[in-house]
Amino acid sequence: MQTVSESKQHHWALRDVLLLAFVAVFIGFIFWVLGPVYNILAAALTPMGLAPFANDLLIGGWMMAAPLASILIRQAGAGVLGELFASAVEMLLGGQWGVATLLSGLVQGVGSEAGFAALAYKDWHWRGIFASAITGTIITFIWSLFRDGYASYHVGLLVALFITRFISLFFFGGVLVVAIQKLIEKSGVLHRG
Repeated sequence: MQTVSESKQHHWALRDVLLLAFVAVFIGFIFWVLGPVYNILAAALTPMGLAPFANDLLIGGWMMAAPLASILIRQAGAGVLGELFASAVEMLLGGQWGVATLLSGLVQGVGSEAGFAALAYKDWHWRGIFASAITGTIITFIWSLFRDGYASYHVGLLVALFITRFISLFFFGGVLVVAIQKLIEKSGVLHRG
């Protein structure tokens, strides 16, 4: 498989734009569906004092667009754009966080794409996916320290939330994303000949 640096094509082709639009709409709808799921999960966990885990259990679902766009399009910036556009779809569908969804999408896209960038956009397989999950976890966790008030939590809870977030990111943004990629490749849409 080609890397960005090996590719003769350093510009976005029409196919890339169409794939990005597909990812944004498909995953943006999933983002929108996760809003009520989050509310139910947070309500269920609140009596036990575990409401913050709702966000970390589901955040991988909210970060599927970036790794999917990255491994399908294989262009620098695809992950950030995929996540940002998918968050715009969620917002336009009436997502409960409104315009703030765009800022979260940007932070999540940068976090996820940083893993592929750290590998110089040369690994679109499990190593890249793993790196994306690590950088996505770190960057979004730092964001949550400030935005979600995580800085006030005790160290034990922070460690548990961090581990939960990584597992969520690796499952949704790794295992499920690779499964979706394989289905799309099987369809013949990604003929790279």
